[in-house]
Order: sequence, then C-alpha cells, then structure tokens
Amino acid sequence: VQLQASGGGLVQAGGSLRLSCAASGRTFSSSAMGWFRQAPGKEREFVSAISRRGDNTLYTDSVKGRFTASRDSAKNTVYLQMNSLKPEDTAVYYCAADGSTYRRNFPTANPGNYGYWGQGTLVTVSS
Repeated sequence: VQLQASGGGLVQAGGSLRLSCAASGRTFSSSAMGWFRQAPGKEREFVSAISRRGDNTLYTDSVKGRFTASRDSAKNTVYLQMNSLKPEDTAVYYCAADGSTYRRNFPTANPGNYGYWGQGTLVTVSS
C-alpha cells in the first residue's frame, strides 16, 4: 500500500480544512485507516481512525466533535474533515493503514498496529 496525504495548509483559528489520503493497492479496501499528527518538538500522536467499511470511527478526546473521518472506497481515499481548528492542532498529519484482517472492523489508536504510512501534510493554524 502506498499512501499520499494532501490538503494541509495555513488556516486561521476557527477555520476548516479537509485532509485527503489517497491509497494505492488492494490492501486499502480491507484495512482500517488512521490519522496521526506530530507537532514540533512532540511525539507523534493518534488523531482518528476508521474501519474498513467506515462504520466504526475512533477519535482522540481533543478532536471529538470537531474532526470527522470518512472514506470513499471507490476512490481509495480516506478523509479527515477538520472544523473549528485551534492553534494546538498545528502539526504534520499522517495517514496510515492497518493491514491486519483482525482489526479491519475495529480501528485502534496504537501506531504500532499501522504498517503503512504516508509522507505527511502540514497543517498550520494561526491564532
């Protein structure tokens, strides 16, 4: 699986962005997908995950109610809609695929479960 994240940019606090992650390879349709982020000087952290059918999602507490993960299997793409952005959301955002058949319907927050990673897209939220 190859993953290509896009959609990052500079936005004012309170604004919105939609990240996209285009995947190649058959593993995408059978994989749970995750979004992670890494702010300057900080460790990579979990943001959101979505099951292979898109019927099960998981969010870290700090983004609940503001971010929404979705996927379009026809386009082999997963999305992260980010609303009400805050300066603390500033980070490089990465998409990842969990190739496990066992976890495909139950996405997890553990980065160690994701075997495939995209290159990241930078989101900068100004105050």
